Amino acid sequence: MSYILVLYYSRYGATAEMARQVARGVESGGLAARLRTLPPVSTVCEATAESIPDTGAPYANLDDLRDCTGLALGSPTRFGNMAAPVKYFLDGTSGLWLSGALAGKPAGVFTSTSSLHGGQETTLLSMMLPLLHHGMLITGLPYSETDLLRTRTGGTPYGPSHLAGTESNLPVSDEEKRLCHGLGKRLAETATKLARSHD
Repeated sequence: MSYILVLYYSRYGATAEMARQVARGVESGGLAARLRTLPPVSTVCEATAESIPDTGAPYANLDDLRDCTGLALGSPTRFGNMAAPVKYFLDGTSGLWLSGALAGKPAGVFTSTSSLHGGQETTLLSMMLPLLHHGMLITGLPYSETDLLRTRTGGTPYGPSHLAGTESNLPVSDEEKRLCHGLGKRLAETATKLARSHD
């Protein structure tokens, strides 16, 4: 079954909510969405962490990534970069890189920050770099998504973003939700067009 993998790490829940909105957009675009999260990086030993989270989406594995039709990758911002769990997972994908398993598949990225100028765009760009090495086709947000012109919260042409506030408790705004939805729909429609062009 064709699906878009919506893969994310979330600390306080904002990136998880964005992922759910992206997944809704994927499904409105005609494909299934597979929602998966990543565990925190353990400072002790990987084996000490539970293999299944207490709540939310299941943890991702390399098969989820290898078999996807497209990818939406989300992370909160850490000093203008993706969070360590996302980087850690991507660092373990060299086998997929060697086989070219992701080459030619569409991908998009999304992020959340506590301050408006807290590195949203650099984080989105940092997440694109390993995807480009995999040969994925980066899908941003065009300005036909008119919320990019009106938003007073998050939103960039590089991908959806969210302003969570200094207490990380601001809800995802209507504009931010629509931009997440738009990315998911765009990924699904792009993946479908690519599949038809190969038939």
